[in-house]
Amino acid sequence: MTAPFLQLDGVGVRYGERQILHDIHLGFVPGTLTALVGPNGAGKSTLLAVASGDVVADAGSVVLHDRPIAQWKAMLLARERAVMPQDHAVRFAFTVEEVVAMGRLPHPADATRDAALVEHALGQAEMHALRQREVQTLSGGEAARATFARVLAQDTPLLLLDEPTAALDLRHQERTLRAVRGLADAGACVIVVVHDLNLAAGYADRIVLLEQGRVAADGTPDEVLTREHIERVYQQPVLVLRHPQRNVPLVVVADSAR
Repeated sequence: MTAPFLQLDGVGVRYGERQILHDIHLGFVPGTLTALVGPNGAGKSTLLAVASGDVVADAGSVVLHDRPIAQWKAMLLARERAVMPQDHAVRFAFTVEEVVAMGRLPHPADATRDAALVEHALGQAEMHALRQREVQTLSGGEAARATFARVLAQDTPLLLLDEPTAALDLRHQERTLRAVRGLADAGACVIVVVHDLNLAAGYADRIVLLEQGRVAADGTPDEVLTREHIERVYQQPVLVLRHPQRNVPLVVVADSAR
């Protein structure tokens, strides 16, 4: 088996009197796409922030490449992992192209390679036509795509994406998950927070279902997206069918008055 690229052992996080994460044990390997799912307040974004090194756990350890993540210097860490936060706001009047090019800053300058990666990232996010627009003039979905392109241009072996599809229309939701699926197939380790269970089922190798800061289920889409798991964790009646083309679980909200 492939050794974990990123390992969380006994991770706990507390904000004041509230325990956000409880004793999390998870390992993530290259070449996989893991979806973190769960209700609002389940701890998904906090888990992603701890995994990225942006939040320090109160208990347990986070190890990247056999080294505690807290021991990584910022520049070297930025060459290993790219983070897409929920907040895509940019406070200054940069163009889309300038924001995407910022993804190259942690790496040694290489004009040819940097330009090629920026072009590829703009294409993947369908942002070529908006490359000279100031990011402050973009819609929420366009701003999310610009941030996603910046993450792609960073070209790291680990990607941590917090709700990258939340502001996107149907087409760009699919394109974004297809792009990260391609990165995982090429060897990257990708962890993505999503609310859409059907997007998770369609693209992820593995789904981690969180409930009140604990891992409620962890496995393949078929193992995790069962009616029993979903109804217990989300407190919502559902039907779990089969997608007619992808042959993965298809979650449909059921009539609560059944």
